[in-house]
Amino acid sequence: MFHKVRETWARLSGSARSEQRGSRTTRPHNLFEAAAVYVSARAADDQDRVDEAAGWVSPEALSFGVSELACRAVVALARERDTTPAAVARELLGLPTA
Repeated sequence: MFHKVRETWARLSGSARSEQRGSRTTRPHNLFEAAAVYVSARAADDQDRVDEAAGWVSPEALSFGVSELACRAVVALARERDTTPAAVARELLGLPTA
């Protein structure tokens, strides 16, 4: 009886280990990776890549990642240009400076 239980347990745990090994080679994408691919694909007008990146994470996670990417980009540009993030954001959007 215990032999059958051990065999079943070994079979189940062995398949779980092989699934884990397989997932290491095809790791899931994180929201920042999805956001980076999504935004760069939008900039390049690559709709297939946009759709692919949008499928990697939930819409909410993608929205958060894109927002975070935008914030970091505006801060980086502001530092490069020695100006404020607000000025950079307005310039990028084509708005008059306040």
